[in-house]
Amino acid sequence: MKPPKPTVPTLYFAFLILVLVGWIWFTWNIDLRLLYANNWPAALTMMFGAFIAGASPEGSAAIAYPVFTLLLEIPPDVARNFAFAIQSIGMTSASLLILGMRIKVEWNYIKYVTLGGVLGLVFGTYYVVPLISPVLAKLFFVSLWLSFGIALWLENRRPHREVFDQIPAMTRHDQFRLAAFGVIGGVISSIFGTGINIFTFCLMTIYYRVNEKVATPSSVIIMTIETILGFFLHAQILKDFSPHSFELWLACVPVVVFFAPLGAFVISKLPRKGIAQLLYVILVVQFVGAMFVIKPSLYQAMLCLLTLGVGLGIFMYLAKLRREG
Repeated sequence: MKPPKPTVPTLYFAFLILVLVGWIWFTWNIDLRLLYANNWPAALTMMFGAFIAGASPEGSAAIAYPVFTLLLEIPPDVARNFAFAIQSIGMTSASLLILGMRIKVEWNYIKYVTLGGVLGLVFGTYYVVPLISPVLAKLFFVSLWLSFGIALWLENRRPHREVFDQIPAMTRHDQFRLAAFGVIGGVISSIFGTGINIFTFCLMTIYYRVNEKVATPSSVIIMTIETILGFFLHAQILKDFSPHSFELWLACVPVVVFFAPLGAFVISKLPRKGIAQLLYVILVVQFVGAMFVIKPSLYQAMLCLLTLGVGLGIFMYLAKLRREG
């Protein structure tokens, strides 16, 4: 029997050429030395952020948002809008590589979460974002995901943990549950520019026991759809996409168009437990980095501990209730 022919991600290469040609056209009359003199920290950050976005259920904004707002002192709204814009390039690149290489994904997960996510993103953009304190939101964000990482680690320590490549015997209750988690994830994404991917990934791996190797690329596709909508909302409807966000975006486009699909390619070659271990590292580094930069007050530290405790309790309860295939 002849070995199967290697798949060629034609759509990704076409998108790559289109993006690079468009970027060259936009920057033809721009002093690139000045552009990168002013924005090289953002481009360097996005090398790591884009790779993480393609290789994990964390969007690049999970890296970019705290670095931009806390280290580079970029206003939160600029960082969020930049996140939507840059992920529309990087995560689209990663998604096209995933589809082109025929990496296995869970289409029911993608479909129903995306339906809920659209509603959550629009609602959150108009009614939640104006009420949120950026620092408290970030502490809640990193604490909740660390609690998920601990729960997943405990689950994976169980001998002979059974996992599936898809949700077995999908029911209407499952459809509703996925859509409901999508709504909440969409609200989270409206605040940070990312979140629906990792939030629903929690449900998939803890409750449905879907293989991390399948859930991860699926979450990348979900965040791609969400981020394109978010970019459109801010650039074309709210029209609050500032020149600063555009300059940051322009500096980072040629970085993310390569590094996000590179992450997706690398993750396709790792075993399931290797993907889970990478996620643990990301979540711990994200939490420790936020604590180091924010230096939370006693009240904020108590909020983190409360979020960790409640989050761990919820995820462990989900694990106990896990749906039997």
